[in-house]
Amino acid sequence: MTNRAIQLTVLLMLTSLPSRAAPTAPNTVFFPSADGKTEIVAYLFKPPSSGPHPAIVLLHGRGGPYSINVNKGCTLVSRTSPSAECNAGGLSKRHVMWGQYWADRGYVALLPDSFGPRGKAHGFGRFTHGDPDRADVNELTVRPLDAEGALSWLRSQNDIVGNRVFLQGWSNGGSTALNVMQRQGAATSDFRAALAFYPGCGPKALLAQTLTSGAPITMLLGSNDEEVSPLECQDVAQRSIVAGSKIDVVLYPGATHDFDDPGQRRQSIPANAAASADAQTRAIGFVEGMTK
Repeated sequence: MTNRAIQLTVLLMLTSLPSRAAPTAPNTVFFPSADGKTEIVAYLFKPPSSGPHPAIVLLHGRGGPYSINVNKGCTLVSRTSPSAECNAGGLSKRHVMWGQYWADRGYVALLPDSFGPRGKAHGFGRFTHGDPDRADVNELTVRPLDAEGALSWLRSQNDIVGNRVFLQGWSNGGSTALNVMQRQGAATSDFRAALAFYPGCGPKALLAQTLTSGAPITMLLGSNDEEVSPLECQDVAQRSIVAGSKIDVVLYPGATHDFDDPGQRRQSIPANAAASADAQTRAIGFVEGMTK
């Protein structure tokens, strides 16, 4: 497909999407992580209509939930130590886009910050997986407990349909989402399904190289990912499918890491623009298929 054809395809897909309500700033909420010791700060995007609503938990990547334009000097973000930069107004464009995306479609979206409450709101740069400073915010044994805390909190809210809560994660958050589903195992009464955008799938990122999940998972990968290996994810998915898990893999030719980042640098790559548009359409189709 030529670049021109890709651009026309993206335009047609975008114009077919439902019109969006005017964005509203997310609410800031707090809830306990399932680790039993950390209070998580999170950002809540709500539909304009009254509930009850299905919900989705959004798991940020290794850069954290905040924009790189403001997060450099951020450390602790908590109820008692609010940050002047890293807060609801400092979220990255991608997280705001997706939070509003789900709210526009009738879902409550909850974005927990796993780093700020642990003094690391600045996030981490590319290729820092071996950084020892990341150990106490890791995707194996720490962040899954934040996601589970988010699920418990959502289920305590009167406007949430408790058996229709989904999970979406990017990169490190995508790995976290896969680990949550592995911890959940054959149960289908917790997170209903998971979307994992370009996760790390190596042995250092996942609890198991063969996932056991009773709930469906969709992996969305870019063939030209410069940070993680899409081949490793395809291998994990194939073994997991053979073992009985329901996993769909979407590989976008030419797409890079962060292909859905709405910033100009990523979206100026035609393959990323096409992948982002398809991923948005695919995401709502995936969850709507399980909310009837």
